[in-house]
Amino acid sequence: MRIVVTNCNTTQEMTEEIVRGARAAAGPGTTVTGLTPAWGPESAEGWLDSYLSAAAVLDALRTYEGPPYDAVVMAGFGEHGREGVRELVDVPVVDITEAAAHMACLIGRRYGVVTTLERSCGQIEDSLELAGVGRNCVAVVGTGLGVLDLGDGERTETAFLAAAERARAAGAEVLVLGCAGMTGLQRAVGEKLGVPVVDGVGAAVKLAESLVALGLTTSRVGSYARPLAKRRVWGRPLTPPGE
Repeated sequence: MRIVVTNCNTTQEMTEEIVRGARAAAGPGTTVTGLTPAWGPESAEGWLDSYLSAAAVLDALRTYEGPPYDAVVMAGFGEHGREGVRELVDVPVVDITEAAAHMACLIGRRYGVVTTLERSCGQIEDSLELAGVGRNCVAVVGTGLGVLDLGDGERTETAFLAAAERARAAGAEVLVLGCAGMTGLQRAVGEKLGVPVVDGVGAAVKLAESLVALGLTTSRVGSYARPLAKRRVWGRPLTPPGE
């Protein structure tokens, strides 16, 4: 089984970190391939970045020329694009936002998300609501760190622990890592906080493996029917019309 994991930004180092987390969760016989968009934001933090990265990820999958794959994991927490990718590809598509929330609901009644900047909180709340998993989320809180700041492990852990206390005070029984760049942090902070901490990357990989093993993929009836046949222009033409 091969799973393609898409990063939502153009930072290759983050793709590599996400792939390490995905491989740690993958079962024997599962190959994980990382995919970094050729264009888009270096980090996704806000609505503009999110819409831009959604188009870039769609384009990366549209032009993918690697080995055939059995599932796609979208590693952008709260980012846009999952519905479009489900129309585009003929394999199961698992978004880490949905995967983490579903997993959290299996082990606790109410969960909280700890993410990067406060500006991302509303976007994540909307993503959870759209996916139908927002009802049990009691808090989405920011650490105050940007996505590219997460490479500083000690600083990230300290900021996460402080933000996590706010989520717990709101009633969270389970915590969710609210950024793909946080993958791997769950073990250290879970022990210190005394509550389960779900990594969306690992959760998405296990759900993708399950869907493939069960022979299930995206329904083509209704919402995720294949895109209509029509002319589509991807990106800006290199040569202006008429020249």
